[in-house]
Amino acid sequence: MYQVPDQGGKLAVVTGANSGTGKEAARKLAGAGASVIMAVRTVAKGEQAKQTILAAHPRADVQVRRLDLADLASVKEFADQVIADGRPVDLLLNNAGVMMLPERHETVDGFEMQLGTNFFGPFALTLRLLPALLQAKAPRVVTMSSSNQGPIDFNNLNWETGYTPIGAYARSKLADLLMSQQLARIAAQHRWNLLSVGSHPGSAATSIFDNGTQLGGKQPLALRIAARITPTHSAEAGADPMLYAATAADVKQAGYFGPRFGLVGRPASASVSARGKDEKVAARLWAEAERLTGVRTPAHL
Repeated sequence: MYQVPDQGGKLAVVTGANSGTGKEAARKLAGAGASVIMAVRTVAKGEQAKQTILAAHPRADVQVRRLDLADLASVKEFADQVIADGRPVDLLLNNAGVMMLPERHETVDGFEMQLGTNFFGPFALTLRLLPALLQAKAPRVVTMSSSNQGPIDFNNLNWETGYTPIGAYARSKLADLLMSQQLARIAAQHRWNLLSVGSHPGSAATSIFDNGTQLGGKQPLALRIAARITPTHSAEAGADPMLYAATAADVKQAGYFGPRFGLVGRPASASVSARGKDEKVAARLWAEAERLTGVRTPAHL
């Protein structure tokens, strides 16, 4: 397992920190001395996860705050509170997500649920937190993608027609990778001292696949069988590429990290897909995300 180097004095924001890879990331960052804001949709579950972390690290500085990435008003409220704290944010881990919802659902803002939760929410959060991030000495934004990536269709971006669980998830995860790559370009253009990096967990044993059915519907039999026979590793191992991207000394701008063997293994550099390298699509998606969320890249920071 990856050993997180000393993070004393740093503030980390981890989304989806109540379970799975987010909880493991929060635990290991707190154990390495970082102050951690556990950003969670359900505060009660976040508090339970916090107690688990404190049991292992009694002196850890951990707090739970509500954040619903499927609600842009919640994103704004959360970000405004963090900005009001007046403390620089050293690390933002865009970890939270939903996966392969059997039926199409929409966020309160009218986005297809997977794209809204996995991409539009983190996009808005990242831009709103930029003032606090750029106050830090060496800030990093790590955005969780996936090895499962699907094309961006700007004519049917939110799956008004032809919805499929796998297709919607894959699109949202390519969008995440494109976001991390485009933020890296924007940081370079503005000469911001900010690293934007992507990661993916491989096949981690978390509840994200089963969570998709909580909104209704049932996963197709083929998907359920595939989930059972695919090689997996622990949630901790799944968090390690993200943690490596957030804390390792040799990470470079626009890097991408995943398990060494694709689905499982220690964290290692991963290849960015051809779709993930498409600068024109990335720039167009960024502009579309600004338009649809109403959150724009700050002109002066």
